[in-house]
Amino acid sequence: MLVLKNYLKTRDLINKININTKIVVVTKNFSLESIKPLIDFGHLDFAENKVQEATNKWANLIILNPLLKLHMIGKVQSNKAKDAFKIFHYIHTLDNEKLAQIFSKLEENSTKKIRYFIQVNVGNEPQKSGISIDKVHQFIKYCINDLKLNIYGLMCIPPDKVDPTQYFISLLKVAKANNLIELSMGMSNDYECAINNGATFVRIGSKIFGDN
Repeated sequence: MLVLKNYLKTRDLINKININTKIVVVTKNFSLESIKPLIDFGHLDFAENKVQEATNKWANLIILNPLLKLHMIGKVQSNKAKDAFKIFHYIHTLDNEKLAQIFSKLEENSTKKIRYFIQVNVGNEPQKSGISIDKVHQFIKYCINDLKLNIYGLMCIPPDKVDPTQYFISLLKVAKANNLIELSMGMSNDYECAINNGATFVRIGSKIFGDN
C-alpha cells in the first residue's frame, strides 16, 4: 500500500497549491500489480513513454474501464504513430510536421480524436525534441488550421540541473500568446515549481513508485 500512500500524499500537496492541476501518473517500467492500487482507488490518468509497453500493459484494461485515460509522454516515432493512435487518448510530445500529418491522416479515417500537447524545446537544447519557441506560433496554426488537430496545450522538459522557473514561465507566456490554457510541465523533482508557474498537468512517477 506504499504506492497508494505516496500517491495520496502527493495529491494532497498538489491540491494545496492548485486543486485544478491534474496528476498524470507515470507508469513506465512498472507492472500492473504496482499500478493496480491506484486504479482501484479511482485514479484515471496514466502515462507511458513507449508505445509497445503501453499496448501490452493497457489495451485490455482500457476496454474493461473506458474511463481510463492514457497519456503518451515519450517521443513518438513515425513508424509507431498508428499504434500510438490506437491506444493513447493524449499525446504530450507532438514535435514535428511529419508526425502531425500522420496523426491528421489517421483521424480522417476514424471517429477518434486525440488531445495533443505540442512539445516545446524551451531550453533550445539540440539533444532534446521539441519545437523551438520562435516557431511554435506557426506550428500551432498549421496543426489547427491545416491539419484540424485538437491542439490542447503545450508541454516542456526544462534543462537538467538548473532552476526550471524561467523555462516554465517562458512556456506559460507562449501558451497565453497562442490562446492555449493547458500546460503539461513538471515531474517528480520540480512539479511544485511547475504548478506555481501555470502547470495544469504534472507528470509524476518516482514520487509515487520510487526509483526503479
